[in-house]
Amino acid sequence: MTSYILNIETATTVCSVSISKNEELLFCKELNEGFTHAENLHLFIQEALTTCNLLPNQLHAIAISKGPGSYTGLRIGVSTAKGLAYALNIPLISLKTLQIMAAAALVQKEEEAMYCPMIDARRMEVYTAMYSKGMKELSPTESLIVDEISVSKYMNDSKTYFFGDGMTKCKELLSHNKNAFFIENITPSAKFMPALAFQKFEKKEFEDVAYFEPFYLKDFMVAKKKSKIEE
Repeated sequence: MTSYILNIETATTVCSVSISKNEELLFCKELNEGFTHAENLHLFIQEALTTCNLLPNQLHAIAISKGPGSYTGLRIGVSTAKGLAYALNIPLISLKTLQIMAAAALVQKEEEAMYCPMIDARRMEVYTAMYSKGMKELSPTESLIVDEISVSKYMNDSKTYFFGDGMTKCKELLSHNKNAFFIENITPSAKFMPALAFQKFEKKEFEDVAYFEPFYLKDFMVAKKKSKIEE
């Protein structure tokens, strides 16, 4: 049976949409020019459907990159995905953003190693996890404060690839390990969601549309405005 899935990735500055047929990527549209998600996401979805000659009611599921990442980006992407899944009465599939990045790295290297995606968080923090070549999660997603002690646990005896925009915060410390290797220009992208989404679709691993929320990992922080007295 052919299954068409709309994949949405908005966890970082990349606004990315793709359509897949089973595991096959049919179309991908993305832009990495800051947080333009509100302006571009729905336009990209419409372009994807038009290019693939599909009507919305021909979709079988919506897949969303659930985080961690930018609060604003995740909120826009998840709200859109939930709205479409509800309106079309089709399943909602969620994927871990870091796992999507690991899938992107595997396309480049495809070798027996450990894969460590890193997303830049606030200050000297990164969101990170560790995956095997078979996409098994070896260490869970965490918010890591970068210092010599915290980074040391990622200095493995096995060959390990590090990538993502958070990698630059750790690169100097990690470079002391002969087993550490680095991949440039890996970003979360809907281009690398089809296989992961289809696996969940076949297993019927769906989210409850009414209650699903993004995986922010950390609370959203709003800077408190100073009062005139404090100034």
